[in-house]
Amino acid sequence: MDARSTLRGWLISPASFIALCICVAMAAVLQYSLRTFIPGSLDVGGLTLTNFSGMGKQIYLDAFTNTLRLSVETTVCSLLVAYPLAYALVRVRNRYIKSFILIVSITPLFLGEIVRTYSWIIVLGSTGFINSMLLKMGLIDTPLKLMFSHLGVLVALVHVTIPVVVLMLATAISHIDRDYEKAAESLGAGPVRTFLTITLPLSMPGILASITTSFAWTFSAFATPQMIGGGRVPTVSTLVYQLGFSSMNFPLAASLSVMGLGLTAIALMLLGRVTRRLKVIGGH
Repeated sequence: MDARSTLRGWLISPASFIALCICVAMAAVLQYSLRTFIPGSLDVGGLTLTNFSGMGKQIYLDAFTNTLRLSVETTVCSLLVAYPLAYALVRVRNRYIKSFILIVSITPLFLGEIVRTYSWIIVLGSTGFINSMLLKMGLIDTPLKLMFSHLGVLVALVHVTIPVVVLMLATAISHIDRDYEKAAESLGAGPVRTFLTITLPLSMPGILASITTSFAWTFSAFATPQMIGGGRVPTVSTLVYQLGFSSMNFPLAASLSVMGLGLTAIALMLLGRVTRRLKVIGGH
């Protein structure tokens, strides 16, 4: 028991310290959001609620709406792309194909977010790979506007999210007892019906974990929307950056951060309620 208590203490102490630091940082942001902005100065004034009263302006509503939209779209697209990869990663027997899928799926994890984003700038630019190929093939006359667009930001965010989603889904699929599928097949179920009635429901824990993770990850993404969107695709994180480091209005940036945190909590709460039935479906 003494050894277990010592080990528990070594594990809990760093976690408690990190949690304390996070709470202190959040408290600092909260108190900044209640301060008065003094133009031309980094100092802040007294307490006020003015920063929150202006959150109904269109520029902030657009940022909130666009962030939610990107988060939902990224989550859905990541699942649609990652599930076949995860399924093949677990079920394919050829080790060379399995290794190829694994390398392709998780390679983005070994690259920094800035490197990945710059790679997409090269691909999506007016003279980038996609436009160059389409122009050479004669499919378009003028380059497509992929950079500084909602579509470009979405594609880059999906690329960032897919590796984590693939790993989560592969873990869930690998824990499915194949005897359930064999029993369904012995009762006359075809491959499609077996997948829809057995494999997909039993992999629901991985799907739910992927939905929550990709949604929260996308909601807080900054580098990709900032660099690919170029300021023309407003999100909460990019607007916080612009207010804090371009306008030096740290109180307003802090209040927007607090609103974004609250919106994230509400969105995840609603997401949890929506997926509660799916948890029942995925129960073993």
